Amino acid sequence: MDELKELTKAEEQIMQALWDREGGFVKEIIDLLPEPKPAYNTVSTIIRILETKGFVDHESFGKSHRYFPKIQKEEYKKLITGKLLQGYFENSASSMLSFFLEEKKLNVQDMDEILKIIHKHKS
Repeated sequence: MDELKELTKAEEQIMQALWDREGGFVKEIIDLLPEPKPAYNTVSTIIRILETKGFVDHESFGKSHRYFPKIQKEEYKKLITGKLLQGYFENSASSMLSFFLEEKKLNVQDMDEILKIIHKHKS
């Protein structure tokens, strides 16, 4: 696979289910999705698209396929946060943190945890 691409919302939802279960049959994946549940054929089509994009692979059991992630969640998380940082915060982690503080997206406990992480990485 050349380069990871960003996923659509529907693709990401299915990948989250696959990452949570570490794979599964279409019906098992549907069971993990929120209401309203998408149709079987819709999920099957999206999984095949994910397979074409290189995110998913499968093993065959007769006519059934069990799908599993080829890309780990951490790898995709790095891609998405990198794009967020680059696209919206000029590659500045301090700008991104400042944004979350100004938008009140972080509470005191979050800030304490961030400070602990900073101190841990300084030593």
